[in-house]
Amino acid sequence: MTDTTAPLPQADVHGEPTARSPLARFFENWPPSVLLALGWVALMLVIAIGADHIAPYSFTGMDLTSRLSPPVFMGGSWSHLLGTDELGRDVFSRLVQSIRMSLLIAFFGTLIAATLGTSLGFLAAHFRGKVEALVLMLIDFQASMPFLIIALAVLAFFGNSLPLFIVLMGFNGWERYARIARGLTISAHEQGYASAVRQLGASPWRTYGHHILPNIASTLIVSMTLSFPETILMESGLSFLGLGVQPPMTSLGNMVGYGREYITRAAWIMLSPALVIVLTTLSISMIGDWLRDRLDPTLQ
Repeated sequence: MTDTTAPLPQADVHGEPTARSPLARFFENWPPSVLLALGWVALMLVIAIGADHIAPYSFTGMDLTSRLSPPVFMGGSWSHLLGTDELGRDVFSRLVQSIRMSLLIAFFGTLIAATLGTSLGFLAAHFRGKVEALVLMLIDFQASMPFLIIALAVLAFFGNSLPLFIVLMGFNGWERYARIARGLTISAHEQGYASAVRQLGASPWRTYGHHILPNIASTLIVSMTLSFPETILMESGLSFLGLGVQPPMTSLGNMVGYGREYITRAAWIMLSPALVIVLTTLSISMIGDWLRDRLDPTLQ
């Protein structure tokens, strides 16, 4: 027979329970790893918002007399903290602009995927029948087809532009949101509160927008934080192949792609954006796991 009694508080040597300090309770709710991840993401957001004021040079400005200058920690000049690339462009200035571009693409791409997937999930759960079968067929097709192949085909056929590239990123992973929205909406109908609201005369827009969506928003937000790093990596991979962000614009994957040719002579060109990609995706993934543990009632 299992013991269902609650654990007793710790006691000191005299047998009296010891109260946890406020600092211990704080770190229990906010682990140091999560705080570091939040700090890094906040730093990236500050850089992205204030890129024009933070970058010391124009990200397209060239100075051939200073080409391939090493960064400060390798004996370079303080005028170029992270060194320069093969055209004499300041790596730090390009890194700042790349962070802005990559986060912009990943944010709107994730937002489009969440909106599209949630809408299709609502349609499938509301109409059922043939509409549901059609949505499920689209979900299975998207899940079975490697997105990289779809992206290569679209970019090769329609050409490349920033709006098209952002919309294309929005088609990466929408099927997850569709599955989540459909399943949770069907569960809401079975619980009865959605049907009760509809019987009171609420329109479908009000039922789904004011009652069902707020109840499933936490699950969707957690899913967005977990898919956001994947969008960054997909954008970086396509830009690395030369099919993403096109010059004169720059992104993290774009910088890594150009820097790979100089990895033996000027490794700092690609190492700094690669490190930002790793730390950003890792931080957002850690925050997503932490949010899932806090918001998912089944894990409490």
